[in-house]
Amino acid sequence: MSGTYAMHPIAHIRSDFGSKFGVPRQSGLVDALTAAVVFEEPYRNPDALRGLEGFSHIWLIWVFHQSQRTEWSPTVRPPRLGGNQRVGVFASRSPFRPNPIGLSSVKLEAIEHTDRFGPVLRIRGADLVDGTPILDIKPYLPYGDCHPDASGGFASEAARPTLAVEIPPDLLERLPADRREALREVLALDPRPRYQDDPDRVYGFSFAGREVRFTVADDRLTVTEIE
Repeated sequence: MSGTYAMHPIAHIRSDFGSKFGVPRQSGLVDALTAAVVFEEPYRNPDALRGLEGFSHIWLIWVFHQSQRTEWSPTVRPPRLGGNQRVGVFASRSPFRPNPIGLSSVKLEAIEHTDRFGPVLRIRGADLVDGTPILDIKPYLPYGDCHPDASGGFASEAARPTLAVEIPPDLLERLPADRREALREVLALDPRPRYQDDPDRVYGFSFAGREVRFTVADDRLTVTEIE
């Protein structure tokens, strides 16, 4: 049985990432990252969120709007495997899927009621680019969603910081104070593609309205510019 199902964004994310480069590869890896879920006009009804304040975490179902392709491949190259081994697309969380749908578990910090946008969700640990369309929101249920004995296949080990991060104080001051720790944690996770290891290459990405540039050599990441 086949069919086409029309879906429309109920909200969009407001985050510090201007592009997908630099975004943590999974949600929850950087708790210091803050973001906001801003609802679209038809969904700014506080009644739609009644009871959500009792949950500490929520699921965001969203669209890989910067990674859509007209064709799909049955196999992909996960970064966890160094980008040189293929696995089935349904055994991965690759953005290049038959339907470009993403799923993230994030911490719900607060529900803020604003005059301009109605209720806004303040969240932590999101792995989404600014402007990402949100298709749905569901509460995280610890008794059903958490499986401590589950096996994780080729991604069984949690991603951990791998780089020592050096940011000159004068550059760090160019960021808002409440964004500095988040940037440091994002960089420590090594945002580079796994197959790139050139100490002379300068990488860059947009974060909190600034362009951050850095180099990596001998497991040490050095920020060279924040502008």
